[in-house]
Amino acid sequence: MVYIAGRLSEGKRVEQVLAENAVDYAVDVEPFENRVLGILRVEYEGVGFYVVSDQADFCRRILRDAGLVQGLVEDDHEA
Repeated sequence: MVYIAGRLSEGKRVEQVLAENAVDYAVDVEPFENRVLGILRVEYEGVGFYVVSDQADFCRRILRDAGLVQGLVEDDHEA
């Protein structure tokens, strides 16, 4: 997983960036946490974007360069 999008617009932007760079990806619903007022933990569902491990670093770089950093998953998570 290289990215988890919490909003539809964010997910569409991730799809656009990956498609523009000819990256094949898969998506799945993933839980993620956020904090309200910095203290209250709230769990949401978002869309996780998965790529083959050989492309993970490249994908993180292009997503970061596109300004998509909030949902960036910096290390590889096993499903």
